[in-house]
Amino acid sequence: MLYVVTCQDRPGMIETRMEHRPAHLEWATAKDSPIKMAGPLLDDQGSPLGSLLVVEADGPDALEAFLRTDPYARAELFAHVTFAPFRWTVNPPEGLNP
Repeated sequence: MLYVVTCQDRPGMIETRMEHRPAHLEWATAKDSPIKMAGPLLDDQGSPLGSLLVVEADGPDALEAFLRTDPYARAELFAHVTFAPFRWTVNPPEGLNP
């Protein structure tokens, strides 16, 4: 099942985000990563203030376990993380059934 995940950074954490960004990107793009799409949420000036991910997981427990391995999560970057089941209906990647 796919999940859409929204992560909101804690205020004043841009330095923490940038420090852990290389490890986060390595984690997100690993060959066995269940992440199907991801990118930063931006403020009006274009600075990151959170993350949006679409992740394939067997269920909420598996998703939460995976998200805990994110270097950003381990660095306590996020104030809030929310997720919900997601059906990719418009322009899904090839091989991903809506």
